Amino acid sequence: MTESIIFAVVGVLIGAVVAFVIAKSKNAQADKSAADEGSNLLAKAKAEAEELRKNARNEAKQVVREERQQLEADMERKKKGIADLERGLTKKEVALEQKTEDLQKQIERTKAKETEFETKAEKLDGEFKKVQEKQEELAGKLTAISGLTKEEAKNQLIASVEQEAKVEAAKLIMRIEEEAKEEAEKRAKRVVGIAIQRFAGEYVAEQTISTVELADDGIKGRLIGREGRNIRAFEQICGVDLIIDDTPGVVTISSFNVVRKEIARMTIERLMADGRIHPAKIEEFHDKAKHEVETRLRELGEKAQMEIGVHGIHPEILKLIGALNWRTSYTQNQYQHALEAAFICGNMAAELGLNVKQARRAGLMHDIGKVLDASAEGSHAVIGADFAKKYGESPDIVHAIRAHHDDEKPESVLSHLVAAADALSGARPGARKALKESYVSRLTDIEKIVNSFEGVTKSYAISAGREIRVLVDNERLNDEQTIMLSRDIAKKIEQEMSYPGTIKVAVIRETRAVGIAK
Repeated sequence: MTESIIFAVVGVLIGAVVAFVIAKSKNAQADKSAADEGSNLLAKAKAEAEELRKNARNEAKQVVREERQQLEADMERKKKGIADLERGLTKKEVALEQKTEDLQKQIERTKAKETEFETKAEKLDGEFKKVQEKQEELAGKLTAISGLTKEEAKNQLIASVEQEAKVEAAKLIMRIEEEAKEEAEKRAKRVVGIAIQRFAGEYVAEQTISTVELADDGIKGRLIGREGRNIRAFEQICGVDLIIDDTPGVVTISSFNVVRKEIARMTIERLMADGRIHPAKIEEFHDKAKHEVETRLRELGEKAQMEIGVHGIHPEILKLIGALNWRTSYTQNQYQHALEAAFICGNMAAELGLNVKQARRAGLMHDIGKVLDASAEGSHAVIGADFAKKYGESPDIVHAIRAHHDDEKPESVLSHLVAAADALSGARPGARKALKESYVSRLTDIEKIVNSFEGVTKSYAISAGREIRVLVDNERLNDEQTIMLSRDIAKKIEQEMSYPGTIKVAVIRETRAVGIAK
């Protein structure tokens, strides 16, 4: 298109020059200078046309160059994508070949074992035949000597040997049981006594921080804000419930998450100190408090790790261990309880000749599930075990955490040691202050809810209220109704009660048939 324009311009110029020359030629008064001028103009026009043509060619070359570069870039990207695909396919091929090779080796090992078993079976068959032949020979001799048939002699011998074996076995079992009980009791008392004696932990009664003292009651109105703006922002940002009632000089922070509760407490204190209370300041002080608390959590976790002499615990687990500092159980600080359980568990492991560091590690982490979000399903032992498994703890430690409250059957010595250390730390004199009235009230409320359902005969709250055993009348409820009853009970407990963790509802329906022999 550019060249067409150039040609048009050149044509116009040439036409103008030709017209000018013709006009001059027709003019009688034209002279030679005019002709020279026309020649100069024509030469100039040709030069300008040539310049325009060169510019057009250069622009065309530039466009072609840019298009070529774009095309080369696209081709390079496609080549890179193809190379990535080829590398991925190569890796998959290598993995598949490795799996095939492993499978082939496994098949070969299985075939070798089968051959070995067949050889052993043939050998055993031969030996069994020899034994049978020997038995038949001895039976013939016995029949000839005693005058008894083979079956009669066999029955008499079996009866005699069986009676003697029963008597001897009973005596041996009684003796072994008595000796084992005496030795086990002595050793258990010695191990526990030494473990407790070697650890002397300090104890100070604590309560979970749930209230914040105010300088004056006027701050309550400022915390609420115009039309509740500030309190809504505070609850949304901090993730807690802020209870402001008629109680003078205090506000209450409600949350099952101990870390959030501590951050909210620090946020309120800083808001009061600053004097400016609005959503922007709430968010600012919350972020600062959150950062400080998280730093404190890591420091406490690292301190606990150093105190018990272990290393390599994941930072996320260390944060949970630090968070135990703001968690109490019957006024016992759970951070101190974890350290105490770790030392006791390690001392008992040392007395038994087991891995001391592994025992301390398991004891330190056994209650980390208590500070995880209450929305997680399962008891704190199960939640803590799953969290420890997620961050690379060994199967032995995971099992010890899960089994320390019988959520899983203990299958190792370590799991029994952790359970014992947990019980010893909580049961020693002065460790915990049992809030009997509140505890009994909670269990009573649970049983009252369960007993309100039709068909329930008895109910028992066990495991500190974490499980409910419900007995129902088998004549009034069938199996399908029993399943629905468990769901209805669980739903009603969720609606009417507030509790941390979960409550397991086990409905038992039993059919008995009684016969009397006269």
